[in-house]
Amino acid sequence: MEWEVVIGLENHVQLTTGSKIFSGSPTAFGAEPNTQASPVDLALPGVLPVMNKQAVDRAIRFGLAVGAKIAPRSIFARKNYFYPDLPKGYQISQMDDPVVQGGSLTFGYEKDGSFVTKTVNLTRAHLEEDAGKSLHEDYHGMSGIDLNRAGTPLLEIVSEPEIRSAQEAVAYAKALHGLVMWLGVCDGNMQEGSFRCDVNVSVRPKGQTEFGTRCEIKNLNSFRFIEEAVNVEVRRQIELIEDGGKVVQATRLYDPDRKETREMRSKEDAQDYRYFPDPDLPPLAISPEWIERVKAAMPELPAVMRERFVGQYKLPEYDSLVLTSSKAMATYFEAVVATAGQDNAKAAANWLMGDVSSTLNRQDVDIADAPVKPAQLGNMIRRIADGTISNNAAKKVFASMWEAASNDDNLVDVIIERDGLKQISDTGALEAIVDEVIANNAKSVEQYRAGKEAAINALIGQAMKASKGKANPAQLTELLKARLAG
Repeated sequence: MEWEVVIGLENHVQLTTGSKIFSGSPTAFGAEPNTQASPVDLALPGVLPVMNKQAVDRAIRFGLAVGAKIAPRSIFARKNYFYPDLPKGYQISQMDDPVVQGGSLTFGYEKDGSFVTKTVNLTRAHLEEDAGKSLHEDYHGMSGIDLNRAGTPLLEIVSEPEIRSAQEAVAYAKALHGLVMWLGVCDGNMQEGSFRCDVNVSVRPKGQTEFGTRCEIKNLNSFRFIEEAVNVEVRRQIELIEDGGKVVQATRLYDPDRKETREMRSKEDAQDYRYFPDPDLPPLAISPEWIERVKAAMPELPAVMRERFVGQYKLPEYDSLVLTSSKAMATYFEAVVATAGQDNAKAAANWLMGDVSSTLNRQDVDIADAPVKPAQLGNMIRRIADGTISNNAAKKVFASMWEAASNDDNLVDVIIERDGLKQISDTGALEAIVDEVIANNAKSVEQYRAGKEAAINALIGQAMKASKGKANPAQLTELLKARLAG
């Protein structure tokens, strides 16, 4: 039987506010346990929550970016459940009237050797507070409770179940991660828990419209784990059904060491949480003027910038999508083009998507921290375009610039001169090399003149060798063809 995978994602995005969602406590990561928890966070008697306006601003910003409806009136509700690190015995969240409703996210990815785009609709994005954290180490067989995270502002972004593979799930998560960082609503630090993912997975026979029973895999904090967990859970569910069993709705955890998911608890539905409006918080009223103020302060959105890159720089759609995958990448690209010139925009894109990205990945460096500055890369691309250096020599220049980690904009010319990488473009010098190669390679010359055009490649190779790789390839090829035609 052929199976179809059905996936929906819930992403918990920690908002970049200086304080918690309902108190003035700081949200800095790494503080000593329980040093950033106020009476409100501890749920002491008599305290009242006060809404953080910055959190609402960021929710509005996200909603506008994905084309969602911003609810003019949204309600906070109490989500009741017991957990040791949930001091109130309930979580303040949103149920029936979330602040962000609908919207969509378009992303691209490689599939079977082709580049494809997909749009996934969003169900909602709602504001809520985070719980604390249970600590299980160094407590002599006991567990400790750290309430520093309790009350940290989150935006939970829920997709429709429109994702059909682990590959799509990762591409969606990466696009969402890039967008919230682009907007400045989240720092995106997955290791610190700023961007966490819960994945709902089910399978059904291909062609069936009814959904299968889903399982939720909680707290995935890397793109690799998302892909692994989905593939493992899909395989588990298919094998279970094909062996005559039934999938039971449950919350599961992924064990990356054992490459398996295991049940954490039976999965609750909304009614199990006994939602009801929080009596301590009035409805959140968002006026059209408030929305316009947020809109006016927003940066150029990735989708708008992609269109501009295609129009302004004449880039292919694929290039523009890759270059706008993060704000830092897009900013770096435009800074390179500012030096290299708009005519060299495609060359700049190629270098960024090629050598620059591969080096960043290999050395685990963010592009904002790249030791090669945009102006340096732009100058190097200009030297390629004006024939000063070849593409092969440029790779040596790039490697030297990366190692030097200098702020000198003239570093390119210094390296070219120091390492003798300047291309031979003098016609007289090239003609001498061409004459020597023709004289010493009679067989290849004869083959070329007999109509075997590929034979010229051997002659070009010999000429490049004679010039120690410094000959201008285009000029060399032109001279060779002219001499051989004579």
